[in-house]
Amino acid sequence: MGPCPETPGHLNDRLRVAYPNAVLVHTPVHASWLNQVEIYFSVVQRKVVTPNDFTDLNEVEDRLRAFEDRYNTTAQPFQWKFTTSDLDDLLARLDRHTADHQAESSAAPAA
Repeated sequence: MGPCPETPGHLNDRLRVAYPNAVLVHTPVHASWLNQVEIYFSVVQRKVVTPNDFTDLNEVEDRLRAFEDRYNTTAQPFQWKFTTSDLDDLLARLDRHTADHQAESSAAPAA
């Protein structure tokens, strides 16, 4: 008999023990986690790296560390307002728009 699959709670407990400083972040189901990472690095690009006036790598590291410290003390959780109901409404509007557009295209005389 093989090992029992771990329950999500048990896995979370093991992760917490192995990585006590890690913070589990749940991203919205309608947004890619990669989009969130890209947004963060876009902020770093605009607020830290530009202008590129560094004299050496230590200066880059110092500026990045200072930004990280400030960001971690001032960041606030984002309150997502886009619900599954909003998504259903959006998809229904898109379906209607697509159907209307297809109907207009088929009714238009050929040139």
